[in-house]
Amino acid sequence: MKSKLPKVLHKLAGKPLVEHVIDAVRDLGPKETVLVLGPESEEVGALYPHTLSVIQYDRLGTGHAVSVTSEVLEGKDRDVLILFGDTPLVKTSTLNAMIDAKNSGSNVSLVVAGFEPADPLRYGRVKCDNYGQPQSIIEFKDASEEDRQIGLCNGGAILVSGSDLFRLLKKTSNDNASGEFYLTDLVKLAADEGLGTAMVLFGEDEVLGINARSELAAAEKLLQQKLRQSAMDQGVTLIDPDTVYLSTDTVIGQDVIIEPNVFIGSGVQIESDTTIKAFSHLENARVGNGVQIGPFARLRPGAEIGDGCKIGNFVEVKNATFAPGAKANHLSYIGDAEIGSKSNIGAGTIFCNYDGINKHKTTLGDGVFIGSNSALVAPVTIASGALVAAGSTITRDVASNALAAARGPQKEIENGAQRFREKAQKKAKK
Repeated sequence: MKSKLPKVLHKLAGKPLVEHVIDAVRDLGPKETVLVLGPESEEVGALYPHTLSVIQYDRLGTGHAVSVTSEVLEGKDRDVLILFGDTPLVKTSTLNAMIDAKNSGSNVSLVVAGFEPADPLRYGRVKCDNYGQPQSIIEFKDASEEDRQIGLCNGGAILVSGSDLFRLLKKTSNDNASGEFYLTDLVKLAADEGLGTAMVLFGEDEVLGINARSELAAAEKLLQQKLRQSAMDQGVTLIDPDTVYLSTDTVIGQDVIIEPNVFIGSGVQIESDTTIKAFSHLENARVGNGVQIGPFARLRPGAEIGDGCKIGNFVEVKNATFAPGAKANHLSYIGDAEIGSKSNIGAGTIFCNYDGINKHKTTLGDGVFIGSNSALVAPVTIASGALVAAGSTITRDVASNALAAARGPQKEIENGAQRFREKAQKKAKK
């Protein structure tokens, strides 16, 4: 990945790669989830305190990576599901199928994931007997030309009886083309002992591993297609689906319309009958029913937009609550604020929330009208029904139903414009 960030923390649809895998297994109800981390990736475990972490100090192969979990798993007589942290598109339903296959016969000790790609490339090949039971997995580097003609490939995931796992791992050898201990050797070792094996076919997308930025982009494209389709299936209109970006935790109600080129980051909830207009950007925000957002609007973290509100073009909202029916239609910044119901914020209004050291709050009551090109210097409260004249800089609280104007008096100089132009022309001739 050529990155200072551990590979599995790179994000896909707003969520780290490894978190996609953790979420996929959570619904299986595991007794515990163990992360095998490299010595430079301890921070990954700290992000997921509900998991256990072990460190693989020596990179001796996938079999060795699993063997270091013996300190927390050995001696526990229960099944162990082994997955890769960089295969984020794996489905819970397919993992459940592996569990069902494991439980289908009393002698099944090991279940592997297989898939049939259009181009087998350099994947390991799965060799099965006449009954379709896996007998071995041959890594591409160690495969003969005959083995490489096999179209059934290794999908990576393995489900194995805990009572057999570490015993079989101790039998693995690094006498191979890579000089590593292969996890895949468990298949042949199990079959040679007469233990039952089985296989579940995975979709090719599910086994897509992320090892480069280009593969991350390919996975993003695949996942976005699924998220968009799911949204449309649930009653959301995407006018140009390919230009809308969603996150895995995006919640959208029925009859929402999303116009082209909209970005929805993590933590966004949009209620029903709302329109998100083109080129808007939302993250960690909640939008109520019957709202209009955009075009070119930005909702930053902490934005809560009530029912029937309007947030118009080139309006930015951060950590601010809009009560039902409030409006900010044009060219404004609203930060650290509470806006009362049916209040109207005129074009060019700036909420001056930062004094260079601390953030401060601005509060507007119900039915407040803020004239265009005003600056509200927090902390300040403008009570219900008040009106602020256009072009004002408000630094003190405004009482209910009061009219506040804070601007210099207008002056008019007779023939001043003509004199100004004449003076400017003379300078130009010099």
